[in-house]
Amino acid sequence: MFNKNFFLKFTPSVSRSCLLIWAGIMWTCVGTALSMVASYRLFHMEWPQNLLGGLGGIALGLVCCRYGFIRVAEKNIARILKRAERSCFFAFQTWRSYGLIFLMMFMGHVLRHSPLPPIIPAMVYLTVGVALTLSSSTYYDFAARSCEQKIRKERLKASPRTLAPPQNP
Repeated sequence: MFNKNFFLKFTPSVSRSCLLIWAGIMWTCVGTALSMVASYRLFHMEWPQNLLGGLGGIALGLVCCRYGFIRVAEKNIARILKRAERSCFFAFQTWRSYGLIFLMMFMGHVLRHSPLPPIIPAMVYLTVGVALTLSSSTYYDFAARSCEQKIRKERLKASPRTLAPPQNP
């Protein structure tokens, strides 16, 4: 009754380029949400503290993006590109990454309710938000390249037929 074909019938499968776009959308949405939460928290702080916290969070976010998150995105992209042309919709992350996401959510909850000064959680949120949002462009870039390659292949397949010399009767 429950064989492999049964489960494959209900698996939502999408192309590799869709997985890349979906991963980029997720990183953009989460990064934007974290940045908005940080901005709200910084907005309700005193004048010099919110400016320094915002600039510090953005600067740290740029560093984290360049030396951490882009590398993670490139590893995810390499893994996605090795998959079959059509894969499960949820395969844009590994199972280990899903566990890491839940751990990070838990750590964010603990950080939010900790007795630390409010500028520290705001800076952490802004750092991660900026890094996620900026590094999500890596996914979009590879998705665009993947779509361009598909279009080129289709054109190459179609061109010999359309460029065939006319036959004399």
